[in-house]
Amino acid sequence: MLEVPHHFESERLVLRKFLPEDAAMIFYQYAGNPRATKFVSWPTHQTIEDTRDYLKYAGDAWLKGVDFSFAIIEKSSDKLIGGTGFVNEDGKVYLGYILAETAWGKGYATEATKTLVAWLKAQQQIYRIWAICDAEHGPSIRVLEKSGFIQEALIRKWCRFPNQNNHAKDCFFYVLGPADAL
Repeated sequence: MLEVPHHFESERLVLRKFLPEDAAMIFYQYAGNPRATKFVSWPTHQTIEDTRDYLKYAGDAWLKGVDFSFAIIEKSSDKLIGGTGFVNEDGKVYLGYILAETAWGKGYATEATKTLVAWLKAQQQIYRIWAICDAEHGPSIRVLEKSGFIQEALIRKWCRFPNQNNHAKDCFFYVLGPADAL
């Protein structure tokens, strides 16, 4: 089983395992915000109880060694500004991220992604790192490309996004680029 640290640091961020007491900040910063959750694969949280349910899932999934979720903390303010993480499918890892609107456009998603990728690349059992994003989500496309991913495919009607009327959307499939191949 993959032994994942509970804590990573970059120049401006701390990535740490989510804690139950993060529920209110997660809900009010991004999980309950329809603009922040437009391009994610889960429904916008309607109540803080939805966020608590997610944190229970995240804790259980971590213990099972399947899904590893982290709070993104801005060092300068010590404020929770988003979430990131990855799912390990027997050495194939896919990752994702979400930020509070107040953190958009500051390079935080790229910094968090590069931090996780650096650690993942050093793990012998990881042989593929990938992500998908809605083909219409320009900021996420830029994050992935700045983090060393290359577009491998456009997959038509690949994913249903619950916060976009659950319509099947075209998605780009990204993999860690050849220069960074594992």
